[in-house]
Amino acid sequence: MSALNYTSSHPATFVLLGIPGMEQAHVWLSIPFCLMYVVALLGNCVLLFIIITEPSLHEPMYIFLSMLTVADVLLSTTTVPKTLSVFWSLSKEISFNSCLTQMFFIDFIFITESAILLAMAFDRYVAICDPLRYTTVLTHSVIRKIAVATLTRSFCIMFPVVFLLKRLHYCGHNIMPHTYCEHIGVATLACGDITVNIWYGLVAGFLSAGLDAIFIAVSYACILWSLFRLPSQGVHLKALNTCGSHICVILMFYTPAFFSWGTHRFGRRIPRHTLILLANLYVIVPPMLNPIVYGVRSKQVWEGAIRAFSR
Repeated sequence: MSALNYTSSHPATFVLLGIPGMEQAHVWLSIPFCLMYVVALLGNCVLLFIIITEPSLHEPMYIFLSMLTVADVLLSTTTVPKTLSVFWSLSKEISFNSCLTQMFFIDFIFITESAILLAMAFDRYVAICDPLRYTTVLTHSVIRKIAVATLTRSFCIMFPVVFLLKRLHYCGHNIMPHTYCEHIGVATLACGDITVNIWYGLVAGFLSAGLDAIFIAVSYACILWSLFRLPSQGVHLKALNTCGSHICVILMFYTPAFFSWGTHRFGRRIPRHTLILLANLYVIVPPMLNPIVYGVRSKQVWEGAIRAFSR
């Protein structure tokens, strides 16, 4: 067992291969990944700086946006540095406990981001459908409770996954065809039955991001219904413009994530390198584009940026 780098029932380390079938292109792939990561870090840090330093942006909508920027930085930082290390052949090994830690934080942050997007949809619903109660409904106390509930839910959903993986016996190889650790990817290396892991992953995904997406769709359906009942066309356009940035961010977050999730489980004929490439893109593309979308579409952010940097 020691000769095979194993301790008790699990390997001491896993070896990440990167994107199988594209090993010759790893160095070239690292260039756009590195650039996207730098843009994501700079964009989100600048946006967070603007929100913190500009008093006019200390509103619920922008407080939730600041939470999203922090989550974006953490999500990309949890995955991309190790991915680049694999691409550059600096370090392809990752210890078993480090692998579980990385997997936990990737999914923990993803579920947290999903909840933040739901909170932002609720913010837009109250602002448009019940504007007179906006300041009394979304107080700073309520926002703090939403933040605590968001983190608590993410922890409760992901914490059992660590034990579901630790209970398995890994008597096979420790080679993982991926650039980072993810739940089912680790579970498939075990030699036992992983039915519980598969079903827990499906249920956890539906009860978190799945339900969040449904509630977001319902909230925007209510917003549209409320807008179409108003006589003024100008009000329609103004309200939709305030929701435009959020809708773009929602689509960028859920579309690649759900597509990657679905193809991993049901896309049997899709090449493995395509699946792994998609799994890498959904953790770096939204963090890179979110600050750009809000910076371009939000007049308040532009004005806040001008005032913040002029000081």
